[in-house]
Amino acid sequence: TVQLVESGGGSVQAGGSLRLSCGVSGITANHYCMGWFRQAPGKEREAVATVVITDDIIVSTHYPDSVEGRFTISRDSAKSTLFLQMNSLKPEDTAMYYCTTDPSVRSCTKAADYRYWGQGTQVTVSS
Repeated sequence: TVQLVESGGGSVQAGGSLRLSCGVSGITANHYCMGWFRQAPGKEREAVATVVITDDIIVSTHYPDSVEGRFTISRDSAKSTLFLQMNSLKPEDTAMYYCTTDPSVRSCTKAADYRYWGQGTQVTVSS
């Protein structure tokens, strides 16, 4: 069973930084998508950082224009924790952030394609 547990959210002023963590267990596939999505009230869940992993190696990374250059996705050497480093945060980054993975995803950036999600962690950026 795939399990994902996020932590690290909180409140910060605009221009500040936060690092989110996601403990990952139960992945047995050797090719899968993994990443971070966010959802603000009244809005659709959107990808903010996604990776394609093959044979334990990140082979590609994608960021939308809205976070490119400010957010960085990474994993620890044990490949059991996924991180999202968020710098230069803006009020529009305020949302619930979710960690996700699935070996059967067709498009890594489509939330509807993922079956496994963490419980989410709130990020609030004040101006």
